[in-house]
Amino acid sequence: MKFLDHAKVYVTSGDGGAGCVSFRREKFVEFGGPDGGDGGRGGDVWVACVDNLNTLIDFRYQQHYKAGRGTHGMGKNRTGAAGTDVVLKVPPGTQIFAEDNETLIADLTETGQRVRLAKGGNGGFGNAHFKSSTNQAPRRANPGAEGQDQTLWLRLKLIADAGLIGLPNAGKSTFLSVVSAAKPKIADYPFTTLHPNLGVVRAGEVDFVLADIPGLIEGAHEGAGIGDRFLGHVERCGVLLHLIDVTEPDPAAAYATIRHELEAYGAGLEGKTEIVALTKCDAVTGDVPKNQSEILARATGKTPLIVSAVSGLGIQEALYALALEIERAKAQEKAKDQPVHDGWRP
Repeated sequence: MKFLDHAKVYVTSGDGGAGCVSFRREKFVEFGGPDGGDGGRGGDVWVACVDNLNTLIDFRYQQHYKAGRGTHGMGKNRTGAAGTDVVLKVPPGTQIFAEDNETLIADLTETGQRVRLAKGGNGGFGNAHFKSSTNQAPRRANPGAEGQDQTLWLRLKLIADAGLIGLPNAGKSTFLSVVSAAKPKIADYPFTTLHPNLGVVRAGEVDFVLADIPGLIEGAHEGAGIGDRFLGHVERCGVLLHLIDVTEPDPAAAYATIRHELEAYGAGLEGKTEIVALTKCDAVTGDVPKNQSEILARATGKTPLIVSAVSGLGIQEALYALALEIERAKAQEKAKDQPVHDGWRP
């Protein structure tokens, strides 16, 4: 299945049915009076968050969604049928933006959430609605109200607990393939990963979702490489694992490049908890990992992990470090949601 995380759709709710002008015509009913029914309500357009979806590829092949129109009212006080609703099914993590692509309408993060995007028009009143003691034979009925139409943008931001960041060929996909059952594409050339990959990882008793995104290069926020749009998929992560190739001539410069791109992207990524690790340590010998670690430690102010996805060196330590930060972030969120009690009050 192809991956698509950005789509434009056009939604239109149904028009309401028109009211009916009708009178009773039965034999031997001298003063039958009006019996025109109301029109049916137009259908609504909804968006629903469903399970077992992780892409917006369906919206590449269909962009226009229109709900059904309400049926017109009929004689014998028969109300028209309501129009059929239309439901857009999206994966968890989908955001709905208005036509300006900036105004957030809804953020669907949990399966089962539903939001109405366009309300159907009300049905018009039939002439039976207007009868009174002074107007016993009204000959008027209302037309149905028009539906709403909107142009919307759908933007998917995958929901993951931790994210992998780094330069191209830093070993992110290999790391994900080793610690999870995910099968990302792996090759010895840059930009092998063209779309995010997710994997479920277990560290002790803790299970969490790890996201691998395409690599960043200098100037990605200006469109260099494949840009920085995929950073949106780690916005919801509680911790970032920053992987740096141990064979880099200047690991400090590689670290600074990624940090600069995170700051240029914004959205709070620069303030997220970060764990730094040197990867591909099986490819070097002697004191190279130690020397590179000391250079990186002076640049980052933290001791980097020594990791090799091929030999398994430092893999468990990295997973447990991620699990610890994820649990800490969840505890902070839970404490933030707890109501604050100022003490007993009469």
